[in-house]
Amino acid sequence: MSLYRLIGQFLRRHWFAYSVSGVMLAGIAVLIVWIPRQVGHVVDQLVAQRLTLPQLQRELAWLVAAGIAVYLLRVGWRLKLYAAAYQLGVELRQRLYARLSHQGPAFFQDRRTGNLMALATNDIDAVEMAAGEAILAGFDGTLTLVLVVGMMALGVDARLAAFALLPFPLMGVAFWWISRHVHDASRASLERFGSLNDHVQETLAGVRTIRALGLQARSERQFSQLAAEAAQAGLRSQRWEAAYEPAVGFTLSAATMLTLGAGGWLVWHDQLTIGQLTSFSLYLGQLLWPMFAAGWVLSLLERGKAAWSRLQPVLDAPLTVDDTGRVRAVEPGPIDLGHVSFHYPGIAKPALQDVSLSIPPGTTLGLVGATGSGKTTLLRLLLRHHAPDAGALRWNGHELRDYTLDALRDAVAWVPQEAFLFSASVAENIALARPEASREEIEIAARLAAVHDDIARLPSGYDTPVGERGVTLSGGQRQRVAIARALLADAPLLLLDDALSAVDTETEARILAHLRQQRVGRTVVIVSHRLSTVADADHTIVLRDGRVAEQGTHATLTASGGWYARQWRYQQLQASLDAS
Repeated sequence: MSLYRLIGQFLRRHWFAYSVSGVMLAGIAVLIVWIPRQVGHVVDQLVAQRLTLPQLQRELAWLVAAGIAVYLLRVGWRLKLYAAAYQLGVELRQRLYARLSHQGPAFFQDRRTGNLMALATNDIDAVEMAAGEAILAGFDGTLTLVLVVGMMALGVDARLAAFALLPFPLMGVAFWWISRHVHDASRASLERFGSLNDHVQETLAGVRTIRALGLQARSERQFSQLAAEAAQAGLRSQRWEAAYEPAVGFTLSAATMLTLGAGGWLVWHDQLTIGQLTSFSLYLGQLLWPMFAAGWVLSLLERGKAAWSRLQPVLDAPLTVDDTGRVRAVEPGPIDLGHVSFHYPGIAKPALQDVSLSIPPGTTLGLVGATGSGKTTLLRLLLRHHAPDAGALRWNGHELRDYTLDALRDAVAWVPQEAFLFSASVAENIALARPEASREEIEIAARLAAVHDDIARLPSGYDTPVGERGVTLSGGQRQRVAIARALLADAPLLLLDDALSAVDTETEARILAHLRQQRVGRTVVIVSHRLSTVADADHTIVLRDGRVAEQGTHATLTASGGWYARQWRYQQLQASLDAS
């Protein structure tokens, strides 16, 4: 969809506001055209000494009233117009947010957060201006131009109008050439701002790491360079936009010279009155606005087109995980993977290869293996963050894609490796999936996650703000708050992706004991590099290079002499050495 089609659809939906604004602008144009004609009439009456003082006062009063009416109409059309035009910005931001929130992780792998934020601010602002200011300025300028030129040619003298309009085709060529450069410069400016936004977002997100490594000076140099590039790109864009003004000035100066020369000759030969030449000169001066409006409209439209060319691919990007399922509720049942394979886009080596397993309802499955063996990838497939390339993934007999994403998300509680907390209180973070939960229910979940005592020691207890991304809490506290959040959700499937890596073994044992007590009817999948975490699992899978290398209970695996047994002995030896 082009920018013009987008604006056309918006105009049709908000036709009343634009129509009212157009009527006001038409009234302004008529008054502006009437004023010079009236001034010329008054001048001729004064030259002929046919005006009395009361008549002159009455004529001047009409001119003042016309000026006041123009002022009021200008205020009115701007209020009406911008109330409608801002609605386009609201709609585009809502569309962008909805699209981004429904995209899967694969969409964000090659897109940066700062640039997406820039789309929601500067780019949408540019499109909004094209739909508002540009459309009405174009209408106003065109109407004024037609009326003024019509009055010049029909109301004063057609010969003089032909002379005055001779330079205008040259201005049209100049505008076409300038607008091409405005488009390129505007796009470059928006892209530079996006890069600057990226750097600021990443720097603030990783500020503690930057300080710990002493990288402040380098980060500041990078910011200064990006800021300078963004400023230069913006300056180039403004320079090209400013080029419209000299083109207008040259055209108007040339037209004025031709008008004075030809008009003086006509007056000298009594073919034109002084009043008519005065009116014509005033009309010529009123062409200044249509000419500036043309440059302003072209500038806004080119800037809007550049912004839309960046925004449209994101709005129209297909969902990386489709939501075409029809089953709206997940009933507890077995989870079956049949010969599932998957590889990440752009990576030839598969992350999972021919994985088959069955997880009965209400059981606990342990997933272990070396780093990069495919443990987290398997959880992402269960979450439908990605779709398998081959094989079948079923829950209670239904393919996962048969469920709506909302139904699937409601049925799964997930604690990722890096727990994410929002800038809210501890209680609000725990109750994220169940905002209506009582304080008692929140505290029960916190006790099960062994984080209640830590929360009680905070300045305001459960009402303590955790800061952005939970910055005021330790890594272990963030993990346990995330576990409490998952437990409070009370979903039939609980996925723990190395969610106990930041807690000590004693706390880990307490949490696992609580999980065993509370897991009745709930399927639990635990990914961990600590084998003690999965020792009580009903079944454990060992992944190696994306394949199932070993599987069985803790007892059978330790007796088999494979990777699991060797890793268990090593971790037990290390634990005994740490204890001593």
